[in-house]
Amino acid sequence: MESVQERLVEFSLEAHDLYLNKSVPHLEGPPEPLQFYRDWIGPNKPCIIRNAYSHWPALSRWTPKYLREKIGSKVISVAVTPNGYADAVMGDRFVMPEERQMNFSCMLDIIEGKVQKNGVFYVQKQCSNLLQELPELMDDLEPHVPWMSTALGKSPDAVNFWLGESNAVTSMHKDPYENLYCVISGEKHFILLPPTDRPFIPYGLYQSAVYQEQDSGEFKVIDNIDSHKVPWIPLDPLDPDLERFPQYRLAQPLWCTVKAGEMLYLPSLWFHHVQQSHGCIAAFQGLMPRSILPHRRITMLHSGNGVFVVMCSVNFWYDMDYDIKYNYFQLLESLSEVATGPRDMATASCPGSSMLRRTITSPSKIL
Repeated sequence: MESVQERLVEFSLEAHDLYLNKSVPHLEGPPEPLQFYRDWIGPNKPCIIRNAYSHWPALSRWTPKYLREKIGSKVISVAVTPNGYADAVMGDRFVMPEERQMNFSCMLDIIEGKVQKNGVFYVQKQCSNLLQELPELMDDLEPHVPWMSTALGKSPDAVNFWLGESNAVTSMHKDPYENLYCVISGEKHFILLPPTDRPFIPYGLYQSAVYQEQDSGEFKVIDNIDSHKVPWIPLDPLDPDLERFPQYRLAQPLWCTVKAGEMLYLPSLWFHHVQQSHGCIAAFQGLMPRSILPHRRITMLHSGNGVFVVMCSVNFWYDMDYDIKYNYFQLLESLSEVATGPRDMATASCPGSSMLRRTITSPSKIL
């Protein structure tokens, strides 16, 4: 088994040496479909694309006033958690948010601070919630990204709308989609890990549960009794417990910020953790020179003497091709589980422990 562990470590390190970038590159405009497929989709590498949707009316229209007038009375699905972590491991549970139905205007009131509520509120329902719940906004953007649809020969499976507070966090996970993530306002902060780093990323099996706010205002974790256990990543890349997960020392994450008007291409099967922020104009009190405001396409919320930013984004999910690349990843995942124990990496020894001792002396190999 030791030899399998060492081969897994070598496999990942070789990928970083051969073709993976040390940071997320930027493109200065929308690419040609064939070139994008050759340079990014085929090699399965992320990039940030600027000026890819500067023609969308959403960049200038989606002010709080406009959104209230356009969709203020619409009832939408909102995820509510006590700490901002929805769909995440908490202790020995995989806990999902409490889902509430509320008017869009009520959601904006909470973000602006006009209404005080317990918990963190986030519009994050997927399965094409923009098309299903807010079709009125589709005049402000395109239903697909033409050059991406041409490159892949298909239309997106889903178009999702995201709106929330700065405390909302997406825990580390992966998706079977070619993902184009478009930030309309605010900023998104991504931690990315390639599929080839899978041997260093811990998984566990967890009882499924959901948050539920009580009359007292406290949130209780309620088990989903009839559900199967959920495989999920217990590690927090912002503060990794390297004593519990020593194998993560060998992971080589990429950190990037996607600003308003920018698009992140997130390839299929890449692990990602997401935070969001107002950028540098969050809740300034008093006067603030307009000349120091960041990207002018950012939609600002004005409340009294403060300047706030609605953190809003749209993403397009294109189904991945289930080809040999997917087969190889499935093999890698199976070997990773064999080397560390079935879904029990929280207590397993580090894969390739002898190689780990030889490798972590290099600072470039440590998070």
